[in-house]
Amino acid sequence: MNFWKSLASIAGLAVLAVGCGHDQPAKVITSPVDLITHAQPKLRTMKIYLGPETFDAELALSAEEQMIGMMFRTNIQETDAMLFVLPYTQRADFWMKNCPESISAAYISPDGVIQEIHHLEKNNTNSVMAASDNIRFVLETSDGWFDRHHISTGTVITTEKGSLAHTFLQRQ
Repeated sequence: MNFWKSLASIAGLAVLAVGCGHDQPAKVITSPVDLITHAQPKLRTMKIYLGPETFDAELALSAEEQMIGMMFRTNIQETDAMLFVLPYTQRADFWMKNCPESISAAYISPDGVIQEIHHLEKNNTNSVMAASDNIRFVLETSDGWFDRHHISTGTVITTEKGSLAHTFLQRQ
């Protein structure tokens, strides 16, 4: 559901062929994403603030949590959110493989400012790439949430512990 399809090629993952017998064709697995078959349990949360709005956002911190993201989740509610803390500042690109519901995603700079907001169409495996190469966080919400709550680019996101940089990047 995100930039992990490109990570597969960077990591040099080998193509695996898995077969269940001589008369069945082998299934080619080209990415770790192909091995994911169900939603991950709810991740730990942290209170985040977007102007007057508040979320108890799930935190996708590890590579595995980020790779799975919101895959296979159904019935995404208005109060559901997942914050991806990317391993480095980059031109983020997220996709929706195995995601049965469309979502909205804010691409956020290291200083916590929303740079871009995108609609991510359910089950679309085409990446939605950021226009900027200065993205360090991504916040996923229910589809259209940012419009419904009048949150736009330029909005600063903070946490219960302070700025996103202070909370996650060990700097202020």
